[in-house]
Amino acid sequence: MKNHNEQLKGKKVLFATVPADGHINPLTGLAKHLQESGCDVRWYTSPLFAKKFEKLDIHHYTFITAKDVNQDNLNVLFPERLAIEDPAVRLDLDLTEVFANRGPEYYEDIKGIYQSFPFDILIADSMFSGIPFVKHLMKIPVLSIGIIPLAENSVDLGPYGMALPPATNEEEKAKYAELGQLMINVVLKKSIDTFDAILKNYNIPHKNSVLFDLLVREAPLYLQIGTPSFEYKRSDLGRNIRYVGALMAYSSKKQAATPWYDERLKKYKKVMLLTQGTVEKDINKLIVPTLEAFKGTDVLVVTATASNQTAALRAKYPFDNIIVEDYIPFDEIMPYANVYVTNGGYGGTLLSIKYKLPMVAAGIHEGKNEVCARIGHFKLGINLATDTPTSEQVKEAVDKVFADNSYQENVTKLAEEINTYNAIETSVGYVAELIQTHATAAVL
Repeated sequence: MKNHNEQLKGKKVLFATVPADGHINPLTGLAKHLQESGCDVRWYTSPLFAKKFEKLDIHHYTFITAKDVNQDNLNVLFPERLAIEDPAVRLDLDLTEVFANRGPEYYEDIKGIYQSFPFDILIADSMFSGIPFVKHLMKIPVLSIGIIPLAENSVDLGPYGMALPPATNEEEKAKYAELGQLMINVVLKKSIDTFDAILKNYNIPHKNSVLFDLLVREAPLYLQIGTPSFEYKRSDLGRNIRYVGALMAYSSKKQAATPWYDERLKKYKKVMLLTQGTVEKDINKLIVPTLEAFKGTDVLVVTATASNQTAALRAKYPFDNIIVEDYIPFDEIMPYANVYVTNGGYGGTLLSIKYKLPMVAAGIHEGKNEVCARIGHFKLGINLATDTPTSEQVKEAVDKVFADNSYQENVTKLAEEINTYNAIETSVGYVAELIQTHATAAVL
């Protein structure tokens, strides 16, 4: 570790991410470590996150050419999203507008940044569509970090986004292959054709495929957050892929003077943590059905709203067993919880595993169905396979998790595997390796 830190001291590192908390937060721990090790670390993303980077004390480059499509304005800019029920159809829209069309705009901004900040490496989240441009046109090494379940296509799996379990025989593989062609030629055709045309216009060599798969393969080195046991087995895993464990958001060593706590945590034997993340604004999808199911019961429900209708929820549910907060540091509440009810955010799911906390998952869009499918497949909890569960469905699932110890046993086993990784140390090693490999190649 010390050698890697010495090797990286003085290096210029640019982080670049899609403008959403779930894309930014997992990379902040690595960014701060590199900064504290002597790297000049800067970040490129939406102006929406200016306060976040000011608090992190990381220089922030905002979008100039790039259209600011972010987690807060997504449905305002593209209101048609809300009317799309089919997750695959909504995925095609997102792949086109949130990702494909932004790629060349990101590239123009990053070229401008390079004029005053000639960075040695770009570290991007795995869905950042500027990756091929920096790699091929700027000839700068790119490290990609997988902030969602591995989206690389495989002969053993169904198309990413359909939340299908791994194939168990040749017949299923053949069926999945047909579905894959259907996704490419019909369902996701607009986004695939859009990014294909953009890359051809810039003379960037590529294999025509679903954008997320293309980005995985384009990265010289791809670090997947998580472990092999929380991912489907592939016989054709890409050679550029490495698992790094639970790479988490930065947490200051200076603890808050008064960390979050509520005396009711002592009163209740059963404690549930409830959230539907930062992107989903419709509280009637998961938060309200869950609060309805457990209001006035012997289960303490601690709800994190991401500042979404907090006051209204407090007024509607003035029960002793219901706590509603804008934000709660999960590191401070999860050690007290017995179950995590989530719509499938990947970062929260990994934290839940880290704290040996079984889950009830209810998410479909933004790729959350793939996270929820893995929760169910590996029996870490119950996947409700919907983003609009009824109160009865949530209550039945939570009660089952409380009653069946196997979920606790499975998540504990996976937590022990994850805890064998030193995610920061491992990732820093790969950063150093990629910079050194690039430097050596340049000399030769």
